[in-house]
Amino acid sequence: MQNKETIGVIGPGRMGAGIAHVFAWAGHSVRLVDLKDRPPDKTGEALLLAVKRIRTDLEFLSSCGLLDPNIVEEILSKVRCVDRTDAADELAGVDLIFEAVPEILAVKQEVLGEVSAWAGRETPIASATSTFRVDVLAEYITRPERFLNTHWLNPAYLMPLVEVSPSPETSPNVLRHVMKLLESVGKTPVKCAPSAGFIVPRIQALAMNEAARLAEEGAASVEDIDKAVKVGFGLRFAVLGLLEFIDWGGGDTLYYASRYLREALGTERFEPPEIVVQNMTNGTTGVNAGRGFYDYSTINLPQYQEETIRRFVDLLRYMDLLPPLGL
Repeated sequence: MQNKETIGVIGPGRMGAGIAHVFAWAGHSVRLVDLKDRPPDKTGEALLLAVKRIRTDLEFLSSCGLLDPNIVEEILSKVRCVDRTDAADELAGVDLIFEAVPEILAVKQEVLGEVSAWAGRETPIASATSTFRVDVLAEYITRPERFLNTHWLNPAYLMPLVEVSPSPETSPNVLRHVMKLLESVGKTPVKCAPSAGFIVPRIQALAMNEAARLAEEGAASVEDIDKAVKVGFGLRFAVLGLLEFIDWGGGDTLYYASRYLREALGTERFEPPEIVVQNMTNGTTGVNAGRGFYDYSTINLPQYQEETIRRFVDLLRYMDLLPPLGL
């Protein structure tokens, strides 16, 4: 069997523990490192809590029938806890490092500076930040061509998506290496340019704020807003991406709906973006036009549509949301 890389994870908080869980589950040796200066009587406390969290999550997965309870200890044995005393020596021997310390720029600066000095010269380093652009953090790294951001979604041990954001200096080989590694442990990496909010948080923030506005305005009850999201909004976007959904419904529909909402609600936040206006002008409004955000001219359109609807039916069946037959 091919030797698996040894992974360093900096930060024993919820995200760090989740990342350690992912790689230990996949058979990698993990060094879970706590670099925070703590009083002598508190040393190791955060690491013990992280291991306890991983154990709890593994036992939960076992209760779901996804894991033989007899191998929980074997998975946990893959995680070696390391405090500041031994950090430099341990990190010198790992193959890839994920930083997951608190979202405080001064803390990131200090930790990334130390880690990049201790790690091997060629060792890739990835920040799990959900806040800072990769080109900002890259300034704190020696040899920034080995650095990128990997934004994991909580809970990291369950959510498949990881948003990977390289800087202009990131080596293509490092990017390929990290993408391949993430895929090998069952994740779905997507590439994102240096941009505030990555992909999911930007979309998520708008949707959550709009839901809060609906509640604030009394447009619907809190319970009905959430019910509408669960069985309307959310279901469709588990099968179709947002841009794909625009193409299915037609970019012209979005264009006119956006203009109506802008006028009816008296706010510019519903103004359609320039790319939607351009698609209207060019006639590239989606599936019926043969092209929108995607090009449908080279695919078997009936087959693609049928397969998509089948996935949606499967989801409705699993969620017990198919309408009852009245015959």
